[in-house]
Amino acid sequence: MKDIFGKALRDYQNNNYSKDIVTWTNISDEDELPLPYLFRDYAEMPKLEQKALNLSKGHILDVGCGAGSHALWLQNKGYKVKAIDTSQGAIEVAKQRGVLNIELKPLLEESETFDTILLLMNGTGIFQELSQVTKYLIHLKSLLNPNGQILIDSSDISYMYEGEDGGTWIDLNSPYYGELDYYLSYKGEEEVPMKWLYLDFETLHTACQTVGLQCEKIMDGAHFDYLAKISHL
Repeated sequence: MKDIFGKALRDYQNNNYSKDIVTWTNISDEDELPLPYLFRDYAEMPKLEQKALNLSKGHILDVGCGAGSHALWLQNKGYKVKAIDTSQGAIEVAKQRGVLNIELKPLLEESETFDTILLLMNGTGIFQELSQVTKYLIHLKSLLNPNGQILIDSSDISYMYEGEDGGTWIDLNSPYYGELDYYLSYKGEEEVPMKWLYLDFETLHTACQTVGLQCEKIMDGAHFDYLAKISHL
């Protein structure tokens, strides 16, 4: 990985903001991801994220913390927060912004235990493919304290396969429709493509049950998205 995402965050943090990140997938056209949005405060966050932050408790792990907006809000509320990300640039920027406990680390290498684990901004994306969901859920379960919770959001993107007649055209012989190839570019430089998973709630619910976890939907978002709470049975 070239860490183009981290480079963009560094530029914004260091007042070198002139371009936004451009993203696209194997089923969607190019779209801009505005850098200021990645530095948003609580008032600018979607209601799903606000709800997740307000439900957070105890010792908190912020997975894929990015520029640290969620961790900073929780930290300022007096919570003990650990933030992790796989982007070196994101780690540097979040530190500069004031995140106190932060580490360059993939989720599967985390070993501490927590009362709340946050996976926001399509938190299921980190699972990459449907075949890996069970592996990630088992690991997340091992990081949960008794009475702990995982707060995770995602979207049912079946709407992206709708035809002009309103019918949904999904090839049942193809991989799960939420498995996407995700592309990113910044200032003309392209990142290595990565796998990114959007997971409908029923599939997430079923996967949780198979590994002995309880899953409940907390709320629906404005555009086919949802926030779920996962906990011990």
